[in-house]
Amino acid sequence: MKKVYFNKLSEQSNLLKESLRSIRTNLQFSGDDVKVILFTSVAPDEGKSQLSFDIARSLVENGKKVLFIDTDIRKSVHVSRLGVKTKDGSPILGLSHYLSGQSEINSVKYATHIPGLSVIFSGPVVPNATELLDSNKYRTLIKTVRKQFDYVIVDSPPISVAVDASLIADSCDGVVLIIVPEENSVNFIRRTINQLKVSGTKILGVVLNKVQMKKNSYYGKYYGSYYGKYYGSYYGKYYGKENEKE
Repeated sequence: MKKVYFNKLSEQSNLLKESLRSIRTNLQFSGDDVKVILFTSVAPDEGKSQLSFDIARSLVENGKKVLFIDTDIRKSVHVSRLGVKTKDGSPILGLSHYLSGQSEINSVKYATHIPGLSVIFSGPVVPNATELLDSNKYRTLIKTVRKQFDYVIVDSPPISVAVDASLIADSCDGVVLIIVPEENSVNFIRRTINQLKVSGTKILGVVLNKVQMKKNSYYGKYYGSYYGKYYGSYYGKYYGKENEKE
């Protein structure tokens, strides 16, 4: 397995690390059978891509062997955001290469300079993303890697943009939904959650992102009655200013 290096890996503040540990703890208490976890959002630009990758890093720091999969083969940001490079300068293969039959699983799976963390990038943008993700090759991929890693973190496109998240949720053990409360109505969020439920996948939790810290008490009261069992982690101070884009 080839190795890649991240030249633009962001530093994590103490506040962010504490929030990530909180989410990580919730995930680990979801059960031993929850290994493949889908991260999606209600709409674009809600910090989903950064959050899902940071959760993968946090799990690795806790001694877990983790694979991060970028399934956004419509519009990915990870390679450019992280400044991904191979040691020999060779092109980076990705998920779309595998799903289209151009590469095997081991050719698109990369080790990283972060011990314990492996990655499958999205690969080139394709016109038939839905067809490729809703395929036996994708399901075979998930069956294969779930045996090789403690956790598989799957970053998917926002639900309001494409049906991809609902399709691939069927292969996952649970879903974490990222929400920016001030930008989405409760009714819109409720419809999104219902759309996920159709896939039959367990909703593990909801993370409220880009929330002003001084408003925590308001959002805890306003959303708490609806989400009930779902957990909310607030670290809008970090993502809201430094990572506005998906």
